[in-house]
Amino acid sequence: MGPRINERIRVREVRVVDDVDGQLGIMSPREALEIARERGLDLIEVAPNANPPVCRIMNYGKFKYEQGKREREAAKKQRQAAEIKGMTLRPGTDDHDLDFKIKNITKFLSEGDKVKVTVRFRSREMSHPEFAQAALNKIVNAVTEAGVGSVERHPIMEGRQMIMVLAPAREGATGPKKPAAPKASSASSASASSALAAEPAAASNSQSAPAPAADAAPAETAAPPPAAEAPTAA
Repeated sequence: MGPRINERIRVREVRVVDDVDGQLGIMSPREALEIARERGLDLIEVAPNANPPVCRIMNYGKFKYEQGKREREAAKKQRQAAEIKGMTLRPGTDDHDLDFKIKNITKFLSEGDKVKVTVRFRSREMSHPEFAQAALNKIVNAVTEAGVGSVERHPIMEGRQMIMVLAPAREGATGPKKPAAPKASSASSASASSALAAEPAAASNSQSAPAPAADAAPAETAAPPPAAEAPTAA
């Protein structure tokens, strides 16, 4: 039904706060309502279980708007807290099962959800926490290399379990990062540049040099054969 306002407030006395959080003291509801009417506002009971009840002088529409805004923010925080996915494993989880769990963790992080990873210990497993630490390190390396998440809360022991929280990376919603193309070395870049610069120069030189004539006579010619002697008369 909402808070009581104005004439619906029927108690002997109330503690009054104005619209700028000023303390007006303890008075009867009738006196408080007269002050509210003079300011063109309402008298709203905001803490009915206090002794005496606390009433605020303010606009009732503004009060309802602020109350709804607080409720929406609280519901949003509750939804965000509920979006933390859980993943449980044992120190002796084999590699096949661990790879399957890593695949699911990567999927949750890529969708923008946090993941709480819990390693539960039994009896003598508490004496070898390094096995659990190795499994968690493998998970961290996998999600880091995939570019979908990072460690928000490092592994800590809580009773008989070790807990770690992973948070999605900024690019996690769009998938893992693509590897950058390898850059060419400075020496190869310089040699390639010089080769490209030499090609136009060679082409210009070949165009400026005159081509030899096809029918040009050689510089040295062979001597003509001696003339044949005329026959003498008998």
